[in-house]
Amino acid sequence: MARFHVQRSTHINASAEKVFETVADFGTWSTWSPWLCCEPAAEVTVTESPNTVSSVYTWRGEIVGQGEIEHRRLDAPRHIEEELRFIKPFPSKSKVTFDIKPSGEGTEITWDMHGSLPWFLFWMRSQMVAMIGMDYERGLKMLKEWIETGEVLSQTVVHGVEPVGPLRVAGVRNRCSLADIGASMTAAFDAAVNALPKHGLPLDGEPISVYHQFDLAKQTCEYTSGFAVPESASVPSELSTWSLPQGRALHVEHGGRYEHLGNSWSAAQMHMRYKKLKPNKCGAFEIYRNDPCATPPAELRTDIFLPLK
Repeated sequence: MARFHVQRSTHINASAEKVFETVADFGTWSTWSPWLCCEPAAEVTVTESPNTVSSVYTWRGEIVGQGEIEHRRLDAPRHIEEELRFIKPFPSKSKVTFDIKPSGEGTEITWDMHGSLPWFLFWMRSQMVAMIGMDYERGLKMLKEWIETGEVLSQTVVHGVEPVGPLRVAGVRNRCSLADIGASMTAAFDAAVNALPKHGLPLDGEPISVYHQFDLAKQTCEYTSGFAVPESASVPSELSTWSLPQGRALHVEHGGRYEHLGNSWSAAQMHMRYKKLKPNKCGAFEIYRNDPCATPPAELRTDIFLPLK
């Protein structure tokens, strides 16, 4: 068996008691689960007493598979231990823990998973650790927002395969860590806004970010952020261009904070695998439908497209 360990932490502006009570209550899990947001229609069942030892949270869906998680230890307000049992896509068991401790004026929560893969999937261990780590980061972001504000501003709608293109983008190409992507893209868009008008290029096209490369192991990506421009436009060498011919793409829509865009990207990737869709390696992209400077976070809309062969 290929054993693995995943650990992620975050700081929450709430007491340790509040954090413990929330995580120990399976009734809250669908609100901040990094997997159920990928398939909101999945069937979820929680035992009658959702915050006691031996209580169980079960799920079943086409995209998220099937499994259950059981409270094994609840040491308020410091420690929670679970047994995670997957049934589909393949049977496995993992130990999951939450360690909760006061930190400054709030609380630090650490989410761990100790698990293993079947021997024939040993080659996936590094990729699995990276993917689960990103899932944990998404889940902790939502848990933090839920506890601090009472809501999670993130909704995902999978529209399916649609016609797309032709499309041409002019902008600024950059590489950054996934942790710095928000600040990096903001700077890239600012540079594009300054550069395009200087060369007679319009800014009335859709604002778009194209992802050229993802490195899960190194947690980095390469992207171009800019604006849709006419195919006939003359673009100077200081700007990067990207073009997409007419074709098909998987379309997934995200509503809410940009910090939660990973939820919709995860849903897109899970649907690609389940539907056995073949990606076109030209680059996936986001179209931002409204201005974040003039739009409340709950009303932000982003369309994600994964071009297909």
